[in-house]
Amino acid sequence: MSFGITKTIPATRGDEGINKLFDGSIKEFEFHMAGNPSKLKVGDFVYTIFNDELRGRLKITELIPGATNPKSGRPRTLIMVKCPGEKIKKVVARKGHRGTRYYDGSDW
Repeated sequence: MSFGITKTIPATRGDEGINKLFDGSIKEFEFHMAGNPSKLKVGDFVYTIFNDELRGRLKITELIPGATNPKSGRPRTLIMVKCPGEKIKKVVARKGHRGTRYYDGSDW
């Protein structure tokens, strides 16, 4: 198993938005997480959820602390991942959520 977090890709980004993470059209992508992650490190994964399905994972290349949420002003950490990511071979049902959840990669 490969440790990481799950992040939900908003449905408003459409199939094009999720596919860009895995098709080679971009080299990196930025996710964010409230506060400072205590368990996450470079080399872990961000597992993506889209339309209530686990779709793939991306390797974390950098954690950048000290950012702030532009709406609330609260601290957050930027999570940089390498693209293209790895698509899951068989899509797994996984309920989408707001925010970030730690995940042990058990369905991978």
